[in-house]
Amino acid sequence: MMMTPHLRSGQAFSGLTVGLLGGSFNPAHDGHFEMSLYALKQLNLDQVWWLVSPQNPLKPASGMADLSCRVASARRLARHPRFLVTDIEKDLGTRYTADTIRVLKKRFPGTNFVWLMGADNLKQIPRWQKWQSIFNHVPVAVFRRPSYPAGRGLGKASVRFDEAWTPPSRARKIARESQNLLPSWIILDNKLNYTSATKIRKDDPSWPP
Repeated sequence: MMMTPHLRSGQAFSGLTVGLLGGSFNPAHDGHFEMSLYALKQLNLDQVWWLVSPQNPLKPASGMADLSCRVASARRLARHPRFLVTDIEKDLGTRYTADTIRVLKKRFPGTNFVWLMGADNLKQIPRWQKWQSIFNHVPVAVFRRPSYPAGRGLGKASVRFDEAWTPPSRARKIARESQNLLPSWIILDNKLNYTSATKIRKDDPSWPP
């Protein structure tokens, strides 16, 4: 069983290349799993960490299950030897993705990180605090999402960092070779998954448990 990352475990993950999938996981669903599996293979990752956010600043607290429930939901689903579920942001004391990435890089100086996100988040990332810092600190991999055909012209962020776009042929190298050549981002040609946490909550009155 792999160690769950914590504030003093940086040395244990030294030399690894890790995809970071952040989110509320309210609840976790097979879309998270499929994205992670695709990232693992296409980006040549050693691990994928599911960063369960204590509270997304852009989402209302109403209807948000307790952090412990969401972590448990993610762990039930993340049945893969190279997927790790963590609520490390709680211990880092960070609210915003840019700050989380900055502190993780300090705590895990020997680990290569790549940020994983859907095209829906690429579209709205300019609403995030210090969003440009994310691109300047880690490579970014963008996944196709329903109604958001990921493209180099999808929103302000893709235009701002158009010159940093990396062709799909370099997918297996971006996480390792782009750490010192930032910013660098890529669009992946994943199969669309139509699962929605919003719909799950609507259809399942037992959530949150």
